[in-house]
Amino acid sequence: MSNTPTQLTGHLHPLTIMIDRISSIMTEIGFDVVDGPELETEFHNFDALNVPKDHPSRDMQDTFWIKPRLEDKDRLVLRTHTSPVQIRSMQAWASGGYKDDILAVVVPGKAFRNEATDATHEAQFHQVEGLLIGRDISLAHLKGVLRHLFTEIFGKEIEVRLRASFFPFTEPSAEIDMQCFKCEGSGCSVCKQSGWIEIMGAGMVHPNVLHNCGVDSSKYQGFAFGGGIDRIAMLKWGIDDVRLLYNGDLRVVNQF
Repeated sequence: MSNTPTQLTGHLHPLTIMIDRISSIMTEIGFDVVDGPELETEFHNFDALNVPKDHPSRDMQDTFWIKPRLEDKDRLVLRTHTSPVQIRSMQAWASGGYKDDILAVVVPGKAFRNEATDATHEAQFHQVEGLLIGRDISLAHLKGVLRHLFTEIFGKEIEVRLRASFFPFTEPSAEIDMQCFKCEGSGCSVCKQSGWIEIMGAGMVHPNVLHNCGVDSSKYQGFAFGGGIDRIAMLKWGIDDVRLLYNGDLRVVNQF
């Protein structure tokens, strides 16, 4: 009998698997995967995104503000979403003289909010955002991209619908619902018998945001979308508590 110890193989974390899958799907249709700092300036996290000075998301109960260093000229914050990377991408694109006809980026990464932890909320979480800027971009392009993304993630044809909403950084804005991947719209416990699952927010980039990034809004327009990677992973694999993704329990990771 051999005394050679059993070789144990490692497992990718489910969030890593989902980030890699989303990145692969989006790069196949022409998007570049980009990242940015998790410690952000107030300008990139709020001001450039057309968020009003008195918006509740700036309050201490929602945001982790960081004490600035002497050399810092702007207030610092742990980014509350991955949208600041969109701002940095548009600034770089505009400063380069629009050498490419379009700007197409997807941004997966961590975000942080000062809130209580429960089965559906964590102070640290993962988001994915997409941005497409060009001369003739419309909501039809947004719908087509999201339909393709969800169809590839869930392995079956998924329809999406847009419901009117409001976000400071988009106009018009929309909540994105995807057709339930389990019951295919007939109604079940996953979609609460509605046939649809609210999955993310989106809209056409507000002209003020384009202006703040140095993009000529009279020539260029585009869409942006953003949603939780944690939530997508929980739906995909039937995980009912987001804390299972962060507590380090190897019984979860070893299933992947």
